[in-house]
Amino acid sequence: MLTGIKLGLVSCESCGLLSRPIKVDEPGHCPRCGGELALRRHNAIQRTWALIIAALICYIPANVMPVMVSATLVSEEEDTIISGVVLLYTTGSWPLALIVLIASVMIPLGKLGALTYLLITVQCRSIRGHRDRLRLYRLVEFVGRWSMLDVFVITFTVALIQFRPLMSVEPGCGVLFFAAVVVLTMIAAETFDPRLIWDSINE
Repeated sequence: MLTGIKLGLVSCESCGLLSRPIKVDEPGHCPRCGGELALRRHNAIQRTWALIIAALICYIPANVMPVMVSATLVSEEEDTIISGVVLLYTTGSWPLALIVLIASVMIPLGKLGALTYLLITVQCRSIRGHRDRLRLYRLVEFVGRWSMLDVFVITFTVALIQFRPLMSVEPGCGVLFFAAVVVLTMIAAETFDPRLIWDSINE
């Protein structure tokens, strides 16, 4: 199978222009937008691994620590993501509970698992399922833009309830860790170079 490297072509990551530089080892800059050209992103695998490990570390406190603290005149209650899902389900709001469960628990785990799978297959020089792996990477990129849904919901709820004189709601420290997981996985998806998936064809 012909690839860009075999043909001496380099694609610009900024504007997408496909060009043929004089020296493939030193492609220089894009003739259209002036962006720096590179056959592969520098240290893409190492950086992506570092970001994934950091996200996994933050994922534990994000689910164990409270994401919302509600206080009334007589009591104060702390809710984690899982306890919030259980509360929504027991009060009859199972569609919202399902959305929170998918957005807050399953999607971050799925993104971490997908990126880990892509990294392992790239490092093992797997020659199978190139197109399927590319589709998986594009899915991870697409889902990433919706991963901050829970943070926005909590912030919106806090802003609404603060108007009530007898009740207040504040975001818990778990929100910071959850936001860190989301940001780290988004950066990891951007750091990973999908062109590495096709490198095994050249061998």
